[in-house]
Amino acid sequence: MMALPHGPRPGGGARDTLQGADTMSSRLSLLVDLASLLSREVDFDALLRVACERVAVALSAERATIWLIDAERGDLVARVALLPELSSMRQPIDRGIAGYVARTGETVRIDDASRDPRFDPSHDRETGFVTRSMLVVPIREEPLSPVRGVLQILNGIAEDAPASFDEEDERYLVALSMQIARALAFTTLRAGRVEDPGVVLRGPFNRIVGRGPELGHVYERVARAAETDATVLLRGETGTGKGIFARAIHVNSGRGAMPFVTVDCTTLPSQLVESEIFGHERGAFTGADRRVPGRVELAEGGTLFLDEIGDLPGEIQGKFLRFLQDRSFERVGGRATLHANVRVVCATHQDLERAVAQGKFREDLYYRIRVVEITLPPLRRRGPGEIDALARHFADVYAARYRRPLPVLSDAVLETLRRHTWPGNVRELEHWIESAVVLNADGVIRAEHLPEVRADRPARGDAGVVPLGLTMDQAMRMYMEAAVAAAGGNKTLAAKRLGVGRNTLLRGLRGACAPEVDAKDRDDDA
Repeated sequence: MMALPHGPRPGGGARDTLQGADTMSSRLSLLVDLASLLSREVDFDALLRVACERVAVALSAERATIWLIDAERGDLVARVALLPELSSMRQPIDRGIAGYVARTGETVRIDDASRDPRFDPSHDRETGFVTRSMLVVPIREEPLSPVRGVLQILNGIAEDAPASFDEEDERYLVALSMQIARALAFTTLRAGRVEDPGVVLRGPFNRIVGRGPELGHVYERVARAAETDATVLLRGETGTGKGIFARAIHVNSGRGAMPFVTVDCTTLPSQLVESEIFGHERGAFTGADRRVPGRVELAEGGTLFLDEIGDLPGEIQGKFLRFLQDRSFERVGGRATLHANVRVVCATHQDLERAVAQGKFREDLYYRIRVVEITLPPLRRRGPGEIDALARHFADVYAARYRRPLPVLSDAVLETLRRHTWPGNVRELEHWIESAVVLNADGVIRAEHLPEVRADRPARGDAGVVPLGLTMDQAMRMYMEAAVAAAGGNKTLAAKRLGVGRNTLLRGLRGACAPEVDAKDRDDDA
């Protein structure tokens, strides 16, 4: 949640040489701090909070605020969390000096706010804060670009006494606001169309797009889970984004600066899984010529993410249960009991309850990993608006990556995307859009740029449509067989069309057509 700075800031005030050097250092490091957050699934409130706190220090101000223009509502918002129980700091764009700067794009620097007719004292009355001097600048990429928001600092301080802001402060804040605007353009908190003012509030976490009711409950649980070290179980179909939500929990927790280490339980050979997780000592087995730390040790202080924990071999489940209980373990071939300070997040698309009933998954481990359970909805349940938003988001991302023209999705393409059932979920949609961006030359994505699989017709196998009465595993296997047949036996192409990795497809096919997994299969994972 956004916590705006209050009170005098250390290191601000006098303009002597020593403090001037400290101020310059603060101003330079501010840009580095913001840049480090851009590629992470950070809570946008945290991003804005860091920016506000560091701006206040760098400019020797009592308070700093970032107001963003909500492109959909047309007002100013000083936080972007969309959880329903949390209040937002909003104000009309036609009110106050912040609103004036948002509307006009002009910079305002005043020494006595109370004498300026544009000043709105309502926030001061609500908070008890007394605004004296102000420096308010527009947030935009270039001097004539559309305004995305407003960056304001209040009440300069010098030698712990009131002061005004000067021309040097103004030049720096204008340059900084341009950097912030450019930084926002690389997050999911960016303009809907580059020529329009404001930004679209796509969700509370960077790199996660979605605002519908299906995700609202997920966001709330992710935010609550991030506040603690409780073990989390993420559930959902393949391609729903379990990995990115796991990172969001980590990044927004107190462990966010520490390692995030992933263990993919589907790719570990059963004979090596214990060594991979817990490490091994020299001489523990043939070829073990040195001590190797496991993923648990590599995650010290941070988060250990076990993806597809339902595939964890039975022989290691008991040892992992012990680790969950007291965070103790031994390396393979070792006798010393070690301890690790890690937070554990698990994910699975499997029916763990059925696996427990079948004796394939330990019941005590099942209850231990589901302290906090979060179920991610499949894309088909999130509604056409979410599909449109994700498609446009991926189009922007891949157009920038491949240096393609600014993408436009035709109405026919959007209608095709809405009709598709998305068995591969968000990952499948992402692959479709990436392919379309690569194939189009003029920036207009048309129906012929989409994959060959018809989006308005279910896949068929030898027996026609998938019949009722099958188990989920049987239905998925039959669907995958049909996808491989439609791709002329090319499993790599079938996996791409389904929006899953090639190894995931091969695992789904085993037991039905029992394909031989040769070296090419293993090395050609999509």
